[in-house]
Amino acid sequence: MIHEYKTIDKPIENILLKEKGSKFIGFAFPVNNETELKNALEKVKSEHPKATHHCYAFRMGLNGENYRANDDGEPSGSAGLPIYNQLLANEITNILVISVRYYGGTKLGVSGLVKAYKESAKITLEEAKIITKELEIEIEIQFNFNQQNVIFTLLSKFDAKVLNFDADENCILTATLKTAQKESISEKLSEMQHISFDFKD
Repeated sequence: MIHEYKTIDKPIENILLKEKGSKFIGFAFPVNNETELKNALEKVKSEHPKATHHCYAFRMGLNGENYRANDDGEPSGSAGLPIYNQLLANEITNILVISVRYYGGTKLGVSGLVKAYKESAKITLEEAKIITKELEIEIEIQFNFNQQNVIFTLLSKFDAKVLNFDADENCILTATLKTAQKESISEKLSEMQHISFDFKD
């Protein structure tokens, strides 16, 4: 089982590359879902409404199984794919890289475009810090009010982060912890009485 993946720690913006009068401006965003992806794309398009092309590639999912390369009107395979290949070369996922092009009057030809988009993605990613993230899972635990100390002690042992806690006679607590810890914490909780728990996917 894979419990971790590589991505970038924060967005990188406005990395400039000039090629025969054309300007290529690179952006990279860590993205975890379709909404973040859409927001990042819209942000860049609204900042560069007059650009000739907004070409991009993204990978999402543990093994990068959700991916796309978009040429945005450039000759097929000349823009999105070279960007996408840089994501593969760096073995990163949950990432979106956009290269915004302002046409400078000189045609670059397909091979020139491939080279320019590849270079744009490469220098953008060189500015980014690649980090390894561990997968996390959410757990909901229900227990009696007098058991909270035991539960909190257990959660801190597993470095779990408490997201929500309703302290009532019957307490409900939601926390996240590393997916790799799922079995160990399940065993511990199963040994306790008056406790029910459930993992959310």
